[in-house]
Amino acid sequence: MKNRENRTKLAIPDLQAELNRRRYKQRYRSILRSTVYTLITVAAVAILVATLWLPVLQVYGVSMSPVLQEGDIVVSVKTSKFEPGDIISFYFNNKILAKRVVARPGEWVDIDENGNVYINGELLDEPYLNEKAFGDCNIELPYQVPESRLFVMGDHRATSVDSRSTIVGCVSQEQVVGKIIFRIWPINWIGKI
Repeated sequence: MKNRENRTKLAIPDLQAELNRRRYKQRYRSILRSTVYTLITVAAVAILVATLWLPVLQVYGVSMSPVLQEGDIVVSVKTSKFEPGDIISFYFNNKILAKRVVARPGEWVDIDENGNVYINGELLDEPYLNEKAFGDCNIELPYQVPESRLFVMGDHRATSVDSRSTIVGCVSQEQVVGKIIFRIWPINWIGKI
């Protein structure tokens, strides 16, 4: 009888310890599962936001220097309203290009041999340029921007291939990825564009 009582006394603490261990293991699994589900949900929402509203892009080439340099990482916002001076990203031949909006649908664009740009007969103020150039232009000037299209130009006018060339032409609203609003890389140049 005494042996039986000793075994019962020993068994109860052991059973309690085993029960506590199993509860801990079950709680740990539940917390781990909840954390994984939360991380997957956050990642899915981040991808959805980045794809639909705020695409993140990396700049290649020098056509937008000095404002954007090769390797810069920028955030664009989806919109359908653009003003002259806005920098947009758009699809062209399976690439995404970044250029500055110069003229909107229906406006007349003219460029003189010194690279001065005139919109509807008025000289365009372009404080973002380091130098002006006529560049690669094979369109007939003055040029009227077609309906639902934007006339875009790079800031490095001597090397940029843009709406001045029939290769790129004017950008349709369907091609536009978004308006570039913020630089996130490199860190020392982080900020609004």
